[in-house]
Amino acid sequence: MAGVKSRLTQDEVKQLQHLLGSRQFSLLYKASVHGYNASIFHAKCDGQGPTVAVAYNGSGYVFGGFTSQCYVSSGGYIKDEKAFLFRLKGREGGLSPLKIPVTTASGAIYDYSSLGPNFGGGALQLLNQNAAAAATSSNNNYTYNVADLHGNDLGLTECEVYRVEDISSFLESPWRKITWTTEERAKIMEEIRSYKPYLNSVPQIRILVLGPIGAGKSSFFNSVNSVFRGYVTSQAIAGSDNTSVTTQYRAYPVKDGRDGKPLPIIFCDTMGIEEKSGTGLEIDEVSNIIKGHIPDRYQFNPAATLRPDSPGYVKTPSLKDQIHCVAFVIDGCKIEILPEKLEDKLKQLRRKVNQFGIPQLVLLTKVDDICPGLEEDIQCVYKSKAVEKQMRITAEKLGIPLAQIVPVKNYCSELDLSCDVDILLLSAVRQLIRLAESYLDNFPFEKPKKEP
Repeated sequence: MAGVKSRLTQDEVKQLQHLLGSRQFSLLYKASVHGYNASIFHAKCDGQGPTVAVAYNGSGYVFGGFTSQCYVSSGGYIKDEKAFLFRLKGREGGLSPLKIPVTTASGAIYDYSSLGPNFGGGALQLLNQNAAAAATSSNNNYTYNVADLHGNDLGLTECEVYRVEDISSFLESPWRKITWTTEERAKIMEEIRSYKPYLNSVPQIRILVLGPIGAGKSSFFNSVNSVFRGYVTSQAIAGSDNTSVTTQYRAYPVKDGRDGKPLPIIFCDTMGIEEKSGTGLEIDEVSNIIKGHIPDRYQFNPAATLRPDSPGYVKTPSLKDQIHCVAFVIDGCKIEILPEKLEDKLKQLRRKVNQFGIPQLVLLTKVDDICPGLEEDIQCVYKSKAVEKQMRITAEKLGIPLAQIVPVKNYCSELDLSCDVDILLLSAVRQLIRLAESYLDNFPFEKPKKEP
């Protein structure tokens, strides 16, 4: 917009780009220049595509909301699963950025010509009553503490709306090399089928799958199982809820085909990790799982961990009953907004697993939600700037090397298998096997038994 200058600082632009991915912004509307008026806002911003509204108050807060949909003065709600509210900084710059995702997508945007930017029918309304003011109220569309957003200062010193434009979403060449052919898929499958742990006492490696609720732990096993079954299937209970869908400890072998022999891997599924203490999987229980003390189908009780005198406690587990590798399953869309207590819990779990010397791999799920372009071509996963960014953020937050993070896409809505999705899943399994093998290297080699 010629002659009208953005108020965003360079740091604030970077923070917005961090929240939105690799984007650039074009200023469409500036209230101090064009007027604090909803009609003018719509005249300048309707039909402009994705937009971000940025508000400033006298207490030093910079906050607002993003919608991936167009304003069109429709007179009703606009559905937007990607909408969110945000705070870039708080009083005197002392608060870190905050992102508040939409909770009810159908009510994400309230698009009335007589109202300014309105997120969730009042969760955040800018240009309230055509004045330099905001109105906020946590509701079913956006759930948050309103004071965290603006410090209870609803007077505005400025309101700006920007068109959000894509910068090139993909790198020219992938930063990790993968061969995307049916032959490669068959090759990795055969490599997994034929794998044999070199220790005779360990016929199958055991992989413990850990992660927050809703990240896709059970779905990962189901997806790997589907690849070897030859069709999309669901054995482990999967879904989404406010608490863990998985309530039992389950050891799932993977079969090669419907009536085939078990593969040399067993996935051990657990309750999801939750933010609050006394809910979800507790850290002390993880020690019992790693040591092999917990039996299959054990019913978790977050209020009381399994003890040596508890029914079912495996008192003398052998090496084959213990965990040989841990897979942390993380929702790639939520790594930036993990609650602090949940992030701390994940770090504690990492430290606990490290104490046992167990190798770990992070499976970054929902990559097609991180980068919508991957819905059309998953082969671009290692070209995606957004996926690479999320992987680096994950490495930083969890303190794990980037080499131990792999992106995957689970089968969630599909009815048929895809060769490219299979290759991502199989590559992750192969890496888990390699890490488990490195753990077993710590144990004395066993000479093969002589045939009688």
